[in-house]
Amino acid sequence: MQDLVNLFVKSIFVENMIFAYFLGMCSYLAVSKTVKTGVGLGAAVIFVMGITVPVNYLLENFVLKEGALSWLDKLLGNTTPETMAFSEVDLSFLSFIMFIAVIASMVQLVEMIVEKFAPALYGALGIFLPLIAVNCSILGGSLFMQERNYATIGEATVYGLGSGVGWFLAIVAIAAIREKIRYSNVPPALRGLGITFIVTGLMGIAFMAFMGIKL
Repeated sequence: MQDLVNLFVKSIFVENMIFAYFLGMCSYLAVSKTVKTGVGLGAAVIFVMGITVPVNYLLENFVLKEGALSWLDKLLGNTTPETMAFSEVDLSFLSFIMFIAVIASMVQLVEMIVEKFAPALYGALGIFLPLIAVNCSILGGSLFMQERNYATIGEATVYGLGSGVGWFLAIVAIAAIREKIRYSNVPPALRGLGITFIVTGLMGIAFMAFMGIKL
């Protein structure tokens, strides 16, 4: 249990998708003009990452990875080396395509839910809601899961949720700052995205302090 808590905290603060890896910056910059839209998109990202990372974990370990289909041989009763054909199958070259297909399916589900129950938020998010499907932080979560080879689906799920929460905190924080900074005397050349980039860089430096946490 302690390992899962450590993984959750680490994925939020130490390995934050925005401030540690700068993934998903397009949506982060475009939809963070108000806290309301930032919260909406952040919640959608948590939902998508919390589902797609464990689903892609199952896909990776039971379908795509070399030898992952050995359960089919056991199911079919293939016990001799001559008949155990599925144990040698390697579909890892399909990882990108399958991961993106799962992500696109979940994003479509989120889009339908938001349009049904929060039409005002759906209109405010605009094109950036379906663009979650190509948000590099979403795919990055699944690829990091694949690279780190988590032992259980529980670890993959906790990592996905933690990464989503980290992205949520990042976009809500910058949205709150951007709402307040409108009343500040920002030089004309830096207004808009200019000052947002500077603030994001400073927040990234601040989040580096969490790297000193011993987990």
